[in-house]
Amino acid sequence: MSVQQTIHDKLVDALAPAALEVINESHRHSGPATESHFKVVVVAERFEGLPLIRRHRLVNETLAEELRGGVHALAIHAYTPTQWLERGGEIPRSPPCRGGSKAEA
Repeated sequence: MSVQQTIHDKLVDALAPAALEVINESHRHSGPATESHFKVVVVAERFEGLPLIRRHRLVNETLAEELRGGVHALAIHAYTPTQWLERGGEIPRSPPCRGGSKAEA
């Protein structure tokens, strides 16, 4: 199973999200295109009433094994369903890689 699929499945199991996007951004970074850089957009009722730091901790705790292994970077965008609707379901853009982005070359 791919790292991307593992991340997806673990977040589904742990958070029962209303919406979830797991985006592999490894190709935008220097070095070989591997499964090392990800962006997750997760929308869950479980986030209601939780500060952003606690939401990020829940995601990090869920993916602790992957973060100890080959996942080098993880951008987390964690929303409540209301916040997601207010955003219009728009996925945030990622900033350019400062470590030598292939996209900048």
